[in-house]
Amino acid sequence: MKAKKVMAMCLVSTMLAGMVGETAISVSADDKLKVALVLPGKKDDVSFNQSIYEGVENFVANRKDIDLQVVENVYEVSDITPTLTEFADSGYDVVIGHGYQFTDPMIEVGAKYPDVNFLGGCTVKQSENVGSYDVHLEAGGYLMGVVAALATETNKIGVIGGGQGSEITRGHEGFKAGAKSVNPTIEIQEVFTGDWNDTSGAYEAAISMYDSGVDCIWHSGDGIGLGVVQAAAKKDKYVLGNVEDQTSLAPKQVLSGIQYRWDKPIEQMFKDIQDGSFRKKTGADKVYWITVSNSGLEMVPLNDTKGTISDEDKQVIDDTLKKLQNNEITLPGDTSSSTVDSAEVTESSAS
Repeated sequence: MKAKKVMAMCLVSTMLAGMVGETAISVSADDKLKVALVLPGKKDDVSFNQSIYEGVENFVANRKDIDLQVVENVYEVSDITPTLTEFADSGYDVVIGHGYQFTDPMIEVGAKYPDVNFLGGCTVKQSENVGSYDVHLEAGGYLMGVVAALATETNKIGVIGGGQGSEITRGHEGFKAGAKSVNPTIEIQEVFTGDWNDTSGAYEAAISMYDSGVDCIWHSGDGIGLGVVQAAAKKDKYVLGNVEDQTSLAPKQVLSGIQYRWDKPIEQMFKDIQDGSFRKKTGADKVYWITVSNSGLEMVPLNDTKGTISDEDKQVIDDTLKKLQNNEITLPGDTSSSTVDSAEVTESSAS
């Protein structure tokens, strides 16, 4: 890749002069910051891919000094490495890979292209030029667990995910804890399909749960989420969405959900890249979070078409949301405040 571009990213020359020794990116009038967004799925999936696509698009729409290229459906690791390499070799300044599976390829390619900045969605490794952005899904899951436990009439709820690890596992553990905080005796069924794009597998798992008496399921996003929503519509049972507001997919069955807002971390990541501080950060400081407390995670308005949630229940939900916003609830893996119940749950797995 060519040497660092001299770009004037709304920085005056006197400011640049004070940044000697920092790896700052600034811009010239006849050049733009070249940014690539690599998605594992479709940008309009009403789920994981759409959330980051809209976040980056909104950011770029207000900037005339950024040239954005988006590529979709790069899911397998065997395709990720050459795609990242191609963008890095083509002179891109920032390459974003949206998904846990981008973790090792980004570290590998990042080592070969030290002048390129890499950002990984929910990835778990960082280096000098590789950072991550992530979601505090244990908080969102906890809130959804509370909603599910209040909505169920059978005392049976479920949670379905794709691959285990990273934010997905944290979200599931949060869901269980939230549900148990309402009802310690509630039965929770859990399934991991093993593949975030396994829509049919998630659909069958959800159908099986509903047939066993489960009447409310939360899912952890991406293609599997669409399968769960389809099953809810088929069985006329409640489902809780994730990542995007999915009410339009099943207007009578989507009870609520969690919606991701990536705007703040995107803005901060680019600011840090442009002023040189990104390269100086290490470890946990190189992970940019969305949380309930910073409004990166928002609750989709209740859509209680079956009338199972009372006014008292709504107050419990509101109180839980406020406590999460104020970091007053200790979540699985967190020891900062009050303790949550972690009673036994019923778990299963799907092949």
